[in-house]
Parts: sequence; structure tokens; C-alpha cells
Amino acid sequence: MTESTDLGPEDRKIVTLARSVRARNGVPEGAAVRDETGRTYAAGTVALESLKLSALQTAVAMAVASGATSLEAAAVVSEAATASDTDRAAVRDLGGPDTPVLLAGPDGTLRSAVAAG
Repeated sequence: MTESTDLGPEDRKIVTLARSVRARNGVPEGAAVRDETGRTYAAGTVALESLKLSALQTAVAMAVASGATSLEAAAVVSEAATASDTDRAAVRDLGGPDTPVLLAGPDGTLRSAVAAG
């Protein structure tokens, strides 16, 4: 495990944003993505009767809806041990196979950093 402070400042920022969304909204996951211009989008899990999205899917959708054409990085804060295939696919669709997906625990400790690919 790696402390989030071992990340670069921009990656540390999206982990912090994801962590704060999770805590503030009381949702199972928080996520944040950074687009090609450096803008960030943070979101939590959506669990409605008619719509269910992971936090990372929601953050990617927010980026797309705001006009982003690519992603530089993505982060998710969760109890999960790995980033799900569907989360990595959403990141890959917008950012490409080499876009890093950072997974951190609720305390901000980085659990893994994998390519979306």
C-alpha cells in the first residue's frame, strides 16, 4: 500500500476530491476524474430505483456532459479491493487504455494504480 502523499500533486488532488465526496454524501464510493485541460469532476455513487451508476461512471459522465474529450487520470475511493471492469471500461472509453485508474481506501491510502486498458 502506498500513501496518497506518494502521488504527484494532481493525482493526490483527485484522490482527495473522491474521498471528500464519499464522506460528505455518505455513499459507498467517491470518484474524481481529471480531463485533458486539467478540469476535475467529482461524484458519488448514484443508487436510484431507475438509475444505478458507480461513482466513477458518474464522474466520467459528468466530464463528457461538460465537453471533455479525454481523461488524464481517474480515482475512486472505496472499500473494494480492485477497480471494477465496468469502471475501467468507462475510463477507457473516454481516456484510452493507458489512462491510470487510482483506487484508494476510505483513509486515502492508495491500494492500486492500474491502466484502464
